[in-house]
Amino acid sequence: MQQESLFKQSNQEPLANRIRPQNLAEFVGQKQLLGPGKILREIIEKDQVSSMIFWGPPGVGKTTLARIIAQKTQANFLSFSAVDSSISKIKKIMKTAQIQRGLGERTIVFVDEIHRFNKAQQDAFLPYVERGSIILIGATTENPSFEVNSALLSRCQVFVLKTLTTNDIVELLQKVLSNPRAFPQQKIKISPAAITAIANFASGDARVALNTLEMAVVNGERQDKVITTTSSILQQLITKKFMNYDKNGDEHYNLISALHKSMRNSDVDAAIYWLARMLEGGEDPLYIARRLVRFASEDVGLADTNALNVAINVFQACQFLGMPECDVHLVEAVTYLALAPKSNALYQARLAVQKDVKKTLSDPVPLQIRNAPTRLMKDLGYGKRLSISS
Repeated sequence: MQQESLFKQSNQEPLANRIRPQNLAEFVGQKQLLGPGKILREIIEKDQVSSMIFWGPPGVGKTTLARIIAQKTQANFLSFSAVDSSISKIKKIMKTAQIQRGLGERTIVFVDEIHRFNKAQQDAFLPYVERGSIILIGATTENPSFEVNSALLSRCQVFVLKTLTTNDIVELLQKVLSNPRAFPQQKIKISPAAITAIANFASGDARVALNTLEMAVVNGERQDKVITTTSSILQQLITKKFMNYDKNGDEHYNLISALHKSMRNSDVDAAIYWLARMLEGGEDPLYIARRLVRFASEDVGLADTNALNVAINVFQACQFLGMPECDVHLVEAVTYLALAPKSNALYQARLAVQKDVKKTLSDPVPLQIRNAPTRLMKDLGYGKRLSISS
């Protein structure tokens, strides 16, 4: 936990910190929440802030928005990290906040990456949120339905922040370049095409865009107090496009779902595209191969029994070769499964019988289909064939 000043500035800080927006007028993006008349803007401007969770991908302004709220409400601002926030430390700080609340001072507790806090750590905030001793603002890139304790989540309003568009990033970079806090006493010359290139490269992440801009300026050509960013330097900085992918998070499941549905719809091009996205993001090829084995029986099934053979062969090839060599085998399997005829009869049969089994778990096995290895069991009717009347 650390207590931070909202007005701390230093030329030695990263660009993202030097030009962090101080109010809603400077904030870029999230117009669905912060546009005129939108709910979150109304809450902030009317100073009716209560505990909330900001859910969205990296670099969309979750931390910045929390700081703006704290400044607007003139509240104390405390920031917690899961790494160094023991339960005893959390409770100690919360008790201080409760005392300050009794003196008429409000405290906003910002918990970045709240999904990294364990259940006990999250529970430590709960009584103080319930009593109104603190206003909790949590930020997470993971689905709060699964990562935030239900008791705590029920006391927080969830706001979904969207990935910034290219136009949002361009607007942000233009504001930065006109901001005297960005590069003090320096004039920056950068072409509109270069700004757009940085915005495209950032893939909706403002932090990536700002870091790229800063590196382009730091390595630009200097003449007196004028810095010119060159195309050669910029090309070196954006040779590999940033990819938003978390192998254990929502994006992981979103992409495997997209791959699955593309194969189900027999869209080969889309299926190969989503496969490539996962591989570029560093996904384990064996995870993908296991999903293809499942797909071969669940979605293709008896319509093409060779599909399972292909999927298993590719799984074994991935085990034998690994990345990057097994990528072409995965493409082969994905293409085959996408083009194969589809039948989910086996999957539907499994679901149907599963319901029956749950209803009849205690029903005895009929005598006529039981094994009868002894004379006694035969006398009791085990294995006895039923007579069929003519």
